[in-house]
Amino acid sequence: MCADFAPRCLSQSPRCGKVQAMHILVTNDDGIVAPGLQALAAALRELGEVTVLAPERNWSVSGHVKTLHRPLRVHATALADGSPALTTDGAPSDCVAMAFLGVVERSIDMVVSGINPHHNLGHDVTYSGTVTAAMEAAIWRIPGIAVSTEYDAEIGYAPAAELGLQLARQVAARGLPPYTVLNINVPAAPLEQIKGFKITRQGMRVYQDELVRREDPQGEPYFWIGGDPPSGIAENGTDIGVLAENWVSVTPLQLDLTSYSFMEKMREWELEVTRDSG
Repeated sequence: MCADFAPRCLSQSPRCGKVQAMHILVTNDDGIVAPGLQALAAALRELGEVTVLAPERNWSVSGHVKTLHRPLRVHATALADGSPALTTDGAPSDCVAMAFLGVVERSIDMVVSGINPHHNLGHDVTYSGTVTAAMEAAIWRIPGIAVSTEYDAEIGYAPAAELGLQLARQVAARGLPPYTVLNINVPAAPLEQIKGFKITRQGMRVYQDELVRREDPQGEPYFWIGGDPPSGIAENGTDIGVLAENWVSVTPLQLDLTSYSFMEKMREWELEVTRDSG
């Protein structure tokens, strides 16, 4: 192995003696017909064999979903470019789990999720089906990468696909630590205008949600969560900050959400179980 999370390496990697082609699972949360999915799959074929398994419908802002209350179905289909793919009525993280559980017969070396047509920044990662699909890969101890951009019709997905490929090459050669994923956000700019990669921390998203109340024809209320799109605080060293300066943000995320610093503070609480002496 090249590293803890590199079960198989590219032939051009000097750190590996065994030559074997990569097998990459590509998925998303926007559905099998999303053009960003096709662009990403096409780019990653330069790295190895690609299998696409993506949801039938849009699962944006779905978070980390595991479907246990109903059966899941998988169907063979094709992308718009004619390349074969699989699709399911499950969620993005279901796609990854089912692939590892046997829906995809060949062992998977890497999971790349995207390309999402909106950035996934700051606390977005807990909502994002794109990011949590990559997290599902990490649970299975396989490298996971999430790729997002802010889609612009004139620019298209080509820059994000190329930069996702470049990061995937690095992960293939170097590996990732256990239970770690890379969250990649690409500026909405032509490739020649993008300054490069920067390693970042999560920034602070500012959500502007509003509750919209309406009534159905019977006079019963129903609700939408609406409001303006989220903004963010462009601090130095954050995903939000570097994107504002036309850098690609690469944020390593870990599945361990423990607040270790607060654990030490909590020990000062001297917690004890109180029992009724009567």
